[in-house]
Amino acid sequence: MSQSILILNGPNLNLLGTRQPEVYGTTTLSDIEAICMRKADALGVSMSFMQSNHEGALVDALHDAKGTHDGVVLNAGAYTHTSVAIRDAISATMLPVIELHLSNIHAREEFRHHSHIAAVVVGQICGFGAQGYPLAMDALITHLGEDK
Repeated sequence: MSQSILILNGPNLNLLGTRQPEVYGTTTLSDIEAICMRKADALGVSMSFMQSNHEGALVDALHDAKGTHDGVVLNAGAYTHTSVAIRDAISATMLPVIELHLSNIHAREEFRHHSHIAAVVVGQICGFGAQGYPLAMDALITHLGEDK
């Protein structure tokens, strides 16, 4: 049976391509979804892609992923720095999660340096723009293979 991964995106990522292109680039979220679909096909895995601006919807998506997906690539956006609820949802599901950021959060404003979710994820990829998504997918699939 092929593995299944969820690519989960948080607030304001629906504005990619027009929101601060000097920070986030000009690639849209639809472009990123297409990149991820091609990568999933190349890896031979199934993939779901979701974005929400609402913290509770992201928590629900993490809950729903348990039993449906083998792991999650999560770009929680600003919720990375504020959400204990998302951190708790990651811990509760016990699914492997890769934390992803388009920009290098450690080279930006001080408040972005702390991630509430970093302690409960497999690892963090940041600063590679849209290319971070296929990198995170590779990392997750490698991790899932190591777990078996």
